[in-house]
Amino acid sequence: MCIFTVQKMAVHKKRYLKFVVFLLPVVLAGVYSGTSLPVWTMRAKAQKEDLTWASAAEKKMLRNLHTFLTEHTQNLHLLLEEVAQLGVEISSLKKERQELNQAALELASEIYVGRSDWALKSSGATIDMQRTSKTYDCKENWVCRILWFFRTPNPPDTILQPDVSPENCWPLQGHQGQVVIRLPARVHLTAVSVQHIYREVSPSGTVTSAPRDIAVFDTHRAFSHIKLIVESNWGNTAYTCIYRVQVHGKMAKPENLN
Repeated sequence: MCIFTVQKMAVHKKRYLKFVVFLLPVVLAGVYSGTSLPVWTMRAKAQKEDLTWASAAEKKMLRNLHTFLTEHTQNLHLLLEEVAQLGVEISSLKKERQELNQAALELASEIYVGRSDWALKSSGATIDMQRTSKTYDCKENWVCRILWFFRTPNPPDTILQPDVSPENCWPLQGHQGQVVIRLPARVHLTAVSVQHIYREVSPSGTVTSAPRDIAVFDTHRAFSHIKLIVESNWGNTAYTCIYRVQVHGKMAKPENLN
């Protein structure tokens, strides 16, 4: 009787142990699940908030970029319009300048073409070489010597001819000098003109060799000579170029001859 009871208790003990072994993992799983789920939920919520913030920041950045590009595109269009307007104004100024030059040429033509030019070589005018400045000699400039090896400098009587094409001038030595012209007759002078080319057609792109201050002496009575004095030019210290000299006036009557 006692043995049977012990055996029966052993069987119940085994069953109880099996139940405990089966129940322990379930309890542990429940405990783990109960403690980990809130943590996972918090992490997921934090990640969602991070994504939401990043998306908002990207949208803001894109909006700012769009605004920036829009403003600068408008500024660029305004700048292009201003450049186009400047181009139109420059073209207009060039046209006005051409018209002024043309008007000046026409005015000069009206003033001088109808007048007698007493300083024409073809009419008998000559240069008094004894009282005229020396022609520019460029021996000190080796570049000039090479260029002038193939071409001699123009003589003083170049200024007595109507050809005023670029480089067809007489270069007098230095920035001061004089030229004495023998006229074909005694003349009461009314005007003296000295011509030089425009800077736009000058081979050097400058007109520093053009005469600046010029003097003509004693024009109150009839003369057979005229002395033109160049007192300065526009900055060229080596030489001064004279393209053409015109002498206008009326031939003296026999009773006014001296």
